[in-house]
Amino acid sequence: MDHRDAVDAVVVGLLRPLVDQDLSLVFYDLTTIGVTGLSEQSGDVRKYGLAKEGLIARQFMLGVVQTAEGLPIYHEVFDGNQAEAPTLLPTFRKVLARFTHIKRLIVVADRGLLSLDNVDELAKISLPDGTPLEFILAVPGRRYGEFTELLAPIQVRASSATHELIEETRWQGWRLVVAHDPVRAKEKTQWRRERIATLQDKAQQWAGKLDGQDAGVKAKGRKLSDSGARARLDHEVCEAHLARIVKVDLKSDLFSYAVDEGALAQAEMMDGKLLLVSNVADLAERIRAHAMLCFMALIVYRVMRQRLKLAKSELSPERALAQLRRIQRHSVSINAAAPITGISTINTQQASVLAALKLKKPSQDVQLSLL
Repeated sequence: MDHRDAVDAVVVGLLRPLVDQDLSLVFYDLTTIGVTGLSEQSGDVRKYGLAKEGLIARQFMLGVVQTAEGLPIYHEVFDGNQAEAPTLLPTFRKVLARFTHIKRLIVVADRGLLSLDNVDELAKISLPDGTPLEFILAVPGRRYGEFTELLAPIQVRASSATHELIEETRWQGWRLVVAHDPVRAKEKTQWRRERIATLQDKAQQWAGKLDGQDAGVKAKGRKLSDSGARARLDHEVCEAHLARIVKVDLKSDLFSYAVDEGALAQAEMMDGKLLLVSNVADLAERIRAHAMLCFMALIVYRVMRQRLKLAKSELSPERALAQLRRIQRHSVSINAAAPITGISTINTQQASVLAALKLKKPSQDVQLSLL
């Protein structure tokens, strides 16, 4: 790292002719890289944070900016406990400082990288010639509630739509584009209601057991307490990601819960929707492409969940993907010789995931197909 600046200067010089100066569409994302070892050093970037597998682990964050053609043009290493959103602004200031010849730059970032509180700051960034930085940013799902009033008129039309609907309104002076897919909306609503019904059935069973115990009825298994029933239902609700809708009363002496109908109605209004904030003028086709990719990803997720369930696998789609990500294709070339390629060894867990998803083991020249 003693010559990092010199190496960076050479790399930038080589990349600059490859980056379109008239219009550059770039994508930015961060990922977590897990590490092992317990040693600690001054300035260590290895910190404990939330890993992509959903667990707390020692790791560092790697941010990469790449062009629409897949060419990486900048990277940065962050502490393992670094929040994603605050990295967006400084990263693109550095990118613009390196590629001063760019005349127009459009930044595309996913939900994890957008903080609605810093959109104004992002809009203040300008290219070297004074042209404003343009952006297309997905609104984080946790912030959808702030758009309820704006979406109410659109929801009237969306509720009766039979085909994909794309509409636009204004939010704090910015373009707010709303994409709605009625098929996905119906699926999401049905899935949520089924999960709530399942939770209610379990809660009713536990409440019945508690009532029976109070009446002196003996039942099989360990005796259930109100606090135990509360804890079990709260765990089930959190696992189902329904804590905003199914409210378990953790302060009550007796086992009780309630379904927040207002929160349920709001969640159902957001089903099947993708919200994008942008200052780009010619946005329509990009919005459709972004929406299509997101809905394709949703289809893959649902198919994975269905196949894992049918295979009686305890893995979630996220954990299944975490296993499959470890399968890698390598290519090695020494002294200009013909490259040697191969697939990393597939362990028992990975093989069971592939079997559950009804996928063949990958070979060197075949891409995985899920659908």
